[in-house]
Amino acid sequence: MLIKRTPAVRSSEITDERDYLRRRDFLKAASGAALAAAAAALPDRPLRAAAAQEPLAPIAPSPFSTDERWNSFRDITSYNNFYEFGTEKEDPARHAGQLRTKPWTVRVEGHIGAPDADYALEDILGPHALEERVYRLRCVEAWSMVVPWVGFPLGDLIRRFEPTSRARFVRFETLFRPSEMPGQRRPILQWPYVEALRMDEALHPLTILAVGLYGKTLLNQNGAPLRLVVPWKYGFKSIKSIVRIQFVENRPRTSWNVSAPSEYGFWANVNPHVDHPRWSQKNERRIGRFFRQETRMFNGYADQVARLYTGMDLRRNY
Repeated sequence: MLIKRTPAVRSSEITDERDYLRRRDFLKAASGAALAAAAAALPDRPLRAAAAQEPLAPIAPSPFSTDERWNSFRDITSYNNFYEFGTEKEDPARHAGQLRTKPWTVRVEGHIGAPDADYALEDILGPHALEERVYRLRCVEAWSMVVPWVGFPLGDLIRRFEPTSRARFVRFETLFRPSEMPGQRRPILQWPYVEALRMDEALHPLTILAVGLYGKTLLNQNGAPLRLVVPWKYGFKSIKSIVRIQFVENRPRTSWNVSAPSEYGFWANVNPHVDHPRWSQKNERRIGRFFRQETRMFNGYADQVARLYTGMDLRRNY
C-alpha cells in the first residue's frame, strides 16, 4: 500500500502544520494579510481534514528540488486556485472538504499497448517510488509559492502503458461531480476541466504526478488525491483531481485555452517577455513576502527545459 504510518517528517514541517491549524494565528507580513484573513475564516471541516491527512513513507529526496525557502503549510493550503470549488482564493479550502476521494479510479486509454481500463488509485501508484520535489508553482496572476510536493515522475507511469507512435499528446481530465464541487454548477468554464501536454513535456523528468505535500497526502483543495505538477509552466497547466488520462494524436482543446485563447495559450510556459493582456508578467509576488521579484524564464528551469522548444516562437506560442 502507498500510505504508511512511519514517516520521516522534518520538525519544521510539523511546526508549519500546527501553525496552519491555529485558526486565529494571523500572518505578520503585510503581503500576507489577505491569506491570514482567509485562513481565519475557514470552516471546521477543512481544518479537521488537515489534521487527518495521512503520512506518506518512505519518501526519497529529489535532485530536482530547488533550495529556495518553502512556503508554509498554511500558505499552500489556504490560498488556492481550484475553480471547481469557487473563484476566490479561499473558496477551495472552504468548500473542498465535501469532496469524496475514496474510492478513486483513473481511466487510462488511447494509443497505448496496454488495454483501455479503469485503474484503482492504488494500482496507479503502487509500483512507483515517491520523491520529495520542492518546486515553484507560479500562477498567471503573478504570484508564486515554493511547495514541497510528494510524487513520482509522470514518465514512469507513461512507460507502463506503452504509448504507440500515434500518441503525441497526453490529455488529462478532472473529476466532474457538481454535487460536491459547487463551482461546477456555474458556467465559469466548460466542465470537466481538461489539460494536456506534448509527449516530450510529459516524459520530462521534472514533470510529476503529485500525491502529497509536506510529507502527507494531499488536501482536497490542493488537488487530492492525484494531480499534475509541471514547474516551468503556469499553474493552470497542473491539473488537479485527475480521473482520466488519454494518449491522443492531435493536440487537445484545453479548458482555459478554449475559454480565453488570447489570455491563456496552450503552452503556458512562464515567459516574462509575454504580458498577459491585463497585466505584466515581468515580476511576481511570492506569497508570504513583501517585495516583488523578477520573473525568470521557464520559472527558473530554463537549463532543463529550454531545449524542448528549440525553433519555436515563444511569443506566438505562449
